[in-house]
Amino acid sequence: MHLHERRDDVPDGFTSKGPAPGDQTLQLRIALVQNDIEGLQNKLLDVSTPSSAQYGQWLSKEEVGAFMTPKPETTTVVNEWLSANGLNPTVLSPFGDWIGFQMTVSHANELFDADFTTFVHDASGQNAIRTMAYSIPTSLKGHVELVHPTITSTFFPQVPGPNDVGLPIISTPAKVIVPDVAPASCDTAMTPTCLQQLYGIPATVATQPSNKLAVSGFISQFANQADLTSFLQTFRPDLPSTNTFTLQTIDGGTNTQVLGRAGIEADLDIQYTIGVASGVPNFFISVGNKFQDGALQGFLDIINFLSGESAPPQVLTTSYGQNENTISLALANSLCNAYAALGARGVSILFASGDGGVSGSQSATCTTFVPTFPSGCPFMTSVGATQNVNPETSASFSSGGFSNYFGTPSYQTAAKSAYLSTLGSTNAGKFNTSGRGFPDVAAAGVNFEIMWKGSAVLVDGTSCSSPTFASIVSLLNDRLIAAGKPVLGFLNPFLYSTGASALNDITTGSNPGCSTNGFPATTGWDPVTGLGTPNWTKLLTAVGL
Repeated sequence: MHLHERRDDVPDGFTSKGPAPGDQTLQLRIALVQNDIEGLQNKLLDVSTPSSAQYGQWLSKEEVGAFMTPKPETTTVVNEWLSANGLNPTVLSPFGDWIGFQMTVSHANELFDADFTTFVHDASGQNAIRTMAYSIPTSLKGHVELVHPTITSTFFPQVPGPNDVGLPIISTPAKVIVPDVAPASCDTAMTPTCLQQLYGIPATVATQPSNKLAVSGFISQFANQADLTSFLQTFRPDLPSTNTFTLQTIDGGTNTQVLGRAGIEADLDIQYTIGVASGVPNFFISVGNKFQDGALQGFLDIINFLSGESAPPQVLTTSYGQNENTISLALANSLCNAYAALGARGVSILFASGDGGVSGSQSATCTTFVPTFPSGCPFMTSVGATQNVNPETSASFSSGGFSNYFGTPSYQTAAKSAYLSTLGSTNAGKFNTSGRGFPDVAAAGVNFEIMWKGSAVLVDGTSCSSPTFASIVSLLNDRLIAAGKPVLGFLNPFLYSTGASALNDITTGSNPGCSTNGFPATTGWDPVTGLGTPNWTKLLTAVGL
């Protein structure tokens, strides 16, 4: 047996209750080593870099599959091992690189030389079964990436509330807006009209039905149509109030329309993607809780679901995340590679960077800076937050920093080097100077007006910023498709080259945390607001329109 993964300490906020019951059933997954992940990553950069002769030549599902599908011998040796141990795996991904099966705790302990233990989450009282280490047969080395859930420390999906990862913070008291009356100032109440004015976003309706914008929905956050209708009547009366979204569900997801169960995150994301990306077909993907895999379940399954589609949406925005140190390096790599695979299909993947400044996804006590995931992954676009209109400045909660798992991608080398040179010795020893920096860009994220459970409220967070930036990308894609050009796809190589001058550079503010002032925003890229906020007119020029 070969020790495959381990962690040395019980995760913060959890307490061991002792060995898990031997007859308890576990739902486990194995990630198989893919055929040529390095080749896929190189291909992704080729088709995403404006100076490349292959720019915009997005790959087909089959072309991506040639990189992602495990070698036949990998599939054979793992399946034979599982079969010999009485297990019948099910393929869980379109390329066969993830398989799943169920077994008892006692069987798992024996098969993986593990010690599955019951842990209790101190804050919620919920239990989860995990092991601090596991092994695989030496014959499977080079064929198995990881087994999950095993050592990852994020045992439960986040629950709605102001202390959650990437979720908006409800302003107190909630501000009730009189319908059809414009706010006195966009500094105190941000609306679609304010965003149009701030970034030059057109109100004209998109024309291309093949252009799609998808919103991720997790943890029973339901997008409510009645709230959306009220929002459009109040804040976008020029659009039909009957505008809606197409629901897609996976892992047993649902989307109840009981007004009292409307989700503040889901309402925010849907109202601002429909309210800003005027006329772009909108999809809400509700991910349920079918498996026992904690955080991996939704994040991976939604990407596998979209990767299996013949025509996935060109933009996906997600307002959830977690601290990077809550998952294993192997798991982080597997998820990041899944983003690369979907990005190579021409999909722009955007995530909120988090709301804890340099202390992580939410404000927390710390001694060294806490990067968030998946913002550290180099194959997606991380969105930070700003506040105010004149002048626009960074929001103090905007999570940003440098990954401890992922190195600096080639497209970011120059921008990051320039920032570190300016930073000097500030915060020395508190972050990984060789890590991938985030966020990549930013957008407004304070005092967003939404309709929630029939009332107007204000919300803050990078949860506001990601759907805003995603909406602008979707509108650009609409123009590109109409002109017979390829969509933007994986954004970062474009943003750090041709697109950099089309962004409003935010040079004031910082993101405090860990008993420091965090990182200062400055000229050029910074780990607070990235390269800056969108400028529609300049972006049109930058994409060749």
